[in-house]
Amino acid sequence: MNITLKRITKTYGDVAAAADVSLEIRDGETFFLLGPSGCGKTTLLRIVAGFCAPDSGVVLFDGVDVTARPPHERRTGMVFQNYALWPHMTVEANVAFGLTVPGRQPPAEERRRRVREALCKVRLVDQAERTPTQLSGGQQQRVALARALVINPDCLLLDEPLSNLDAKLRLDMRIEIRRLVKELGITTLYVTHDQKEALSMADRCAVLNGGRVEQVGVPRALYERPVNRFTADFLGGANLIPGSVTAVRDGRLTVNTGFGVWECAAFAKPFAVGARVTLSVRPESLVLTPGSGTPGFPAVIRDVLYLGETAEYRLTAANGTELKALEMNPRWTADARPADVRFSVDPTAVVALPADSNSHDGKTAGS
Repeated sequence: MNITLKRITKTYGDVAAAADVSLEIRDGETFFLLGPSGCGKTTLLRIVAGFCAPDSGVVLFDGVDVTARPPHERRTGMVFQNYALWPHMTVEANVAFGLTVPGRQPPAEERRRRVREALCKVRLVDQAERTPTQLSGGQQQRVALARALVINPDCLLLDEPLSNLDAKLRLDMRIEIRRLVKELGITTLYVTHDQKEALSMADRCAVLNGGRVEQVGVPRALYERPVNRFTADFLGGANLIPGSVTAVRDGRLTVNTGFGVWECAAFAKPFAVGARVTLSVRPESLVLTPGSGTPGFPAVIRDVLYLGETAEYRLTAANGTELKALEMNPRWTADARPADVRFSVDPTAVVALPADSNSHDGKTAGS
């Protein structure tokens, strides 16, 4: 099922939860609404589900206007953040609940067959007679998924379904959900504030901020080629370095910053000499070399945040600019780090953004 949102607006008092949002979600696509708390992503999901009516704009399912249809007539299955399971019912009864809604009441034999099929999909057949309180968090999450899938929906809606799970279980369930929705070929709209969740699971993402769409694209394009400061900073916390363009040639920019001249091979729009820009540089793109006799920009490592397989280094450049560098298989710890380092960056990993690009109106990248 294709889902189209056309100029959706929804306000609560003076707050715009959705401000003229237009999106196209393709048939069979896993599409993420990604952004910080309060950006409007859950409001958009509820508008698609029919639990919330927009102030203006339309929702189309396969080209048909469903804006005024109630939730039970939209053929969507929804998994809520808190799972919303009935604690006094068995797993089987919870999953079957969606088949008791008027218009979705198959004969008893078919109902039993569909419930069993749904439990098989989420690998919980052997837990059918238990209650939710007897299950782990991951199992409860799969019960909620089975309940959403048993009605054979055209679209699956997920509202931060992994937020209540521990880190390892979240990783396992990312893989499980991705496998399941691709196996079923079902259009999936997924809300999260977790960047890694979105980058690892989505076919495409919409990055939201203050009720507006900042950028839409495939995960790699969003991460490597942001179009504004918000997307660059929200996805992975890029280093944002102000500067001015001093030369444009052969598809590259030369940019003068407060601590040296940079080469840049990617930019959100064409720039002329003299233009003010902000350079976006991912922490993992900084290559560090100890000592002072090597090429690159001089800096001092002020702090080391050891993360196991990686370490985050907090640097101070010669002019006082603070930067972050990320290194796999870290060489240094907080107690044993070089006093002085130099850092360099491949020009293809540097993205030039307009200096005042705090937000952007729905630019699409890599879609």
